[in-house]
Amino acid sequence: MSSLESNGSNSMFTDESAKGSSLVITKERPKILPLPNGPYYLLNDLKPKTVENLQNSKGELLSTVSGVALCRCGASKNKPFCDGTHSIIGFSTDNKAGESTSSNSVETKIIKDKRKDYLGRRITVHDNRRICSHAAECINNLPSVFKLNSRPWIDPDASEVNKIVDTIEKCPSGALSYSIDGIEHRDQNDRNPMVTVSKNGPYVVTGGVELIGNNIQFGDGASKEHYTLCRCGASNIKPFCDGMHKVIKFKDDKN
Repeated sequence: MSSLESNGSNSMFTDESAKGSSLVITKERPKILPLPNGPYYLLNDLKPKTVENLQNSKGELLSTVSGVALCRCGASKNKPFCDGTHSIIGFSTDNKAGESTSSNSVETKIIKDKRKDYLGRRITVHDNRRICSHAAECINNLPSVFKLNSRPWIDPDASEVNKIVDTIEKCPSGALSYSIDGIEHRDQNDRNPMVTVSKNGPYVVTGGVELIGNNIQFGDGASKEHYTLCRCGASNIKPFCDGMHKVIKFKDDKN
């Protein structure tokens, strides 16, 4: 029996072959399991394997699923890997409910989980502010459309459609998506699964790595192909990032 149970699907992902355009099925899609008050487990292979030099009282070899434990409390001295510090500091994965919350004496307002639509003549931009990781890709790449201090803050008619699309596709959290001719474009299905440790920021998950476990609630209109996971420990919407790493000035000199 495996020591880690998965309730995710057994979906497969594909890679484009180096020869021609045929698709080759590779292996089961990797998964991330957030442990309560503990790390994330990155599971690249859910097939149990025999553990060397370990047997039960009957002399039977034992097997388990192996995973990589990634820090989510923000305090590991071996980031991005977990070193058990979460248990020492009493890290909790519970999220505080209410209109506002505080972290390290910094008061922040909890934004409602609701996607808003910004209608333009040729493109409609969808945005859910609550799940934004504040990477600022939108305002840095296309400030004519994404105007942080304006109301409304998105003007979908202020630039060419292709530039808006290119900018939205740089959004790591999945807070932004778009529709053209009534068809919504939320995911990028041509990417292989990957977890990237961002500099002083969250884990950026792309390529449809499955997030499994109990009480996983994606935000309204959120992508499951790409999303960001908190690794500073201060997010109000754990396991997802809400940009609190910037508020608490989270630092990771190793990554």
